[in-house]
Amino acid sequence: MAIGEALTHKKASLLAACVLFAISPTQLIQAQSTHKTVRHVRVEETDPDAQALVLAESAIEKQDYTGAEAQLKKILDTHPEHYAAWYDLGFVYHALGNSDESIAAYRKSVAAKPEVFESNLNLGLALADKEQPDAEQYLRTATKLKPTSNPEQGRKRAWMTLARVLARDKPDEAISAWQQAGAVDPKDPEPHLMAGSLLEKQQRANDAEKEYRQALAIAPTSDDALIALTNMYMGQRRFSDAESLLHRLAAQRPNDAGIHMQFGRMLAVSGKTDDAIGELETGLKLDPNDNKAQRDLADLYSDAGKYREAEELYGGLLKKAPADAGLHFNFGRMLMRQKKFAEAEQQFGTAAQLKPDYGEAYGELAIAANEMKDYPTVIKATELRARYLPEIPMSVFLRATAYDHLRAVKQATKYYHQFLDVAGGKYPEQEWQAKHRLIALEPKR
Repeated sequence: MAIGEALTHKKASLLAACVLFAISPTQLIQAQSTHKTVRHVRVEETDPDAQALVLAESAIEKQDYTGAEAQLKKILDTHPEHYAAWYDLGFVYHALGNSDESIAAYRKSVAAKPEVFESNLNLGLALADKEQPDAEQYLRTATKLKPTSNPEQGRKRAWMTLARVLARDKPDEAISAWQQAGAVDPKDPEPHLMAGSLLEKQQRANDAEKEYRQALAIAPTSDDALIALTNMYMGQRRFSDAESLLHRLAAQRPNDAGIHMQFGRMLAVSGKTDDAIGELETGLKLDPNDNKAQRDLADLYSDAGKYREAEELYGGLLKKAPADAGLHFNFGRMLMRQKKFAEAEQQFGTAAQLKPDYGEAYGELAIAANEMKDYPTVIKATELRARYLPEIPMSVFLRATAYDHLRAVKQATKYYHQFLDVAGGKYPEQEWQAKHRLIALEPKR
């Protein structure tokens, strides 16, 4: 007889925990926010300052930025429109952490020669890191220009950074930019992960899944792709799909406690209790101090009838958190399964004292008290339950039988009638009992 009709809350709590180091769209976007600037532009052979520029760049290679700065300023004193010198000076200022000076130098380089890919890209990167609105302008220009060297990597970088800039206010254009980056480098899963994360944020689940699947096809062992896809499947309650991916993750990362714990929770939600216990035990061997995993494992031990193991875990947890009403409640339910009704009544009573609006605790307390023939507590517990949860037929029946045992005929008949009014044939044994007790209790008319 279950007054609370509640096992669903446990599955809900397990589902809430089934998120793998959640890689949110924002986190994926922010992961790109640190940029190294592109180093070289080609020095034209006809450049009268070619030798001086070579000396400056040699100093840069040696990380002698002070010397490089002095050399570049000499060039710019005589040739203030020298785009390559401004470009290298922008790089020097960037290396020294002088972001405003770096941006100013890159602007001068672009102004002197607007069609250079590297100048536009580095200016766009610097502006993006400062969250300046005109970053988009220069990055878009870069995507249309040809890099001096490593053209695929350069163009991909331009598209990726442009996407990051667009993601906040122009998500559709950002997705398109990431897809462009993926087209430039078909062997890189990252653009697909980025596009998928933003599509998922827009609640375009089918499109997001395609992108995540593409990333996984490119890199079958990618933790990021597996985690992103698993999280999405769990959010959609596609548990069998999520389970297969978690199995792969656990195999790839055998020493990752978190993966084993989440896999265990996923298996528990799917009703595979023994397998879930095994994964949680593995996780706790790797991270013995995870209280949440200990709690989940204790609940699973209880469900599986492993009461000694469950009691040991509950006892340890309650020593650390004696005021946790939920722990007392779950411990009480385990005791009920063992028919230790007196101890269970105590645990449910403690849970209700700690959390006075804990409707489920009052329901279970009523059951335990009924088994102990503690009828005043049954009445009080069922009435308190009704304050916080909708009344159910079995709660009314318990109240009726408690009054009956206490020989409170008026109240007993009232609640037997109330029970029969709502039972609707769903509780045949209790309905038969209620009808026969009413025959005995009510005077013949």
